Amino acid sequence: MNALTAPGFPEEQVRARARHGTAEVFPHPATYGARLFGPSPAAAPPQDDLDRARVVPPVFMPQRLEKLIDLAREPEFGDVDLTTRAGGLTARLPLYLSAFGSTRAGSGDLALHASRQAARLGIPMVIGENMIPVHGYRRADDTTRSALLARVEAYLEAAPEGTGGVVVQQSTEDADSEVWNLLYSDPATRPLLETGRLAFELKTGQGAKPGLGGMTVVGREEAARLARRFTVQEVFGPDDDHRLRCATPGTFTDEILRQQLRFMRNNFPRARTWVKFHPGRDIAHAARTAWAAGADAVTVDGAEGGTGWAPGVFLDQVGLPLAECLRRIGRPAGCLLATGGMWEGGRVLRALALGATAVGLGRAALIAVDEDPEHGLERLADSIALELRLLISALGKYTVTGLDADDLWWPADPATTASADPAHPADDRSGDVSGDRSGAQAGAPEGTS
Repeated sequence: MNALTAPGFPEEQVRARARHGTAEVFPHPATYGARLFGPSPAAAPPQDDLDRARVVPPVFMPQRLEKLIDLAREPEFGDVDLTTRAGGLTARLPLYLSAFGSTRAGSGDLALHASRQAARLGIPMVIGENMIPVHGYRRADDTTRSALLARVEAYLEAAPEGTGGVVVQQSTEDADSEVWNLLYSDPATRPLLETGRLAFELKTGQGAKPGLGGMTVVGREEAARLARRFTVQEVFGPDDDHRLRCATPGTFTDEILRQQLRFMRNNFPRARTWVKFHPGRDIAHAARTAWAAGADAVTVDGAEGGTGWAPGVFLDQVGLPLAECLRRIGRPAGCLLATGGMWEGGRVLRALALGATAVGLGRAALIAVDEDPEHGLERLADSIALELRLLISALGKYTVTGLDADDLWWPADPATTASADPAHPADDRSGDVSGDRSGAQAGAPEGTS
């Protein structure tokens, strides 16, 4: 029986992909020859602005011609190269496993299964904040591994040579526990350091609750133990055994961020330097500051993101949507990673076209592993990879880096259109991606296309 639920997320579609993989990219084969296909009437309405954008292939494709000449044959979708260099780490797909942190869902067996599958896929894995303050770290005379080290070892056991990597977050409480110092000197992480596959991520915020630190629900006894390091509150009532454990978000200015990144680069020179931001209104300035300070990657967590516990008002009302974050950043000055509601190839492609180098799988990854602990995440990633190859080749391109904003078109906002004066309709140019405003069908007979 499945242990996880994800209201508001396409849980059933993700579970189907975890079971059937690439078969879910197409209609059921039994309908072939018996059904006439068009846009699905059962398709869910767009969840956000990123889902509203349509992928728009051009008619003329010079990059396809270049590929044809290179191959001496017509290119196919299988010729699309999805290999990506994300934050100094090589990934076989433009995907990574997002941070789960110290939540119950993200710290147990599901996280271990996700770690092994991410390793086999050859994609990086991010381990979230507060793992050591909550779960501890092994002592010198103790062979017992913490939840964090268990995930690292599970990843290393399954990872192919030369691809993937492990990224470990650190927050305020983690800094007090010297998480990065422990990992950087631990023999367990030496294989990652020696192959350039270890990265440290400074966490300044997250999409689920911008401006707040991490939150989890703990029992009364655990609350008493954690109260030494975290704020613990009885928000569920004095008679309830549940307690809210709150971490601090940390305080950042542009100068503090530069100093933190300088510290990371100086003290851990063999580890890659990442920084994660919540979807704040000044996200463009924050990203530029991080890149200028030498960050190997900037992660932007859209308001759609989040696997952990958060107040409902934050989930529904706080933070910029991912599409708006990407638009504000514009052309990235470095490696940009994006998370927030990722589960299928179309949404992934749109984020990549808006400047992301790779995207993170959070809820989708946990649901897929919950559906099939052995291969669910792999099948989900395989379905996304097939969709990406189909879409990118349809655009006449054959690498992830070839994508750009011209590959997308946003229809006019229905609310804006409805409010316009019908006697003086606005000149709607939102759909023009090529710059040609002459009207390609001006002379077309009625009823033709």
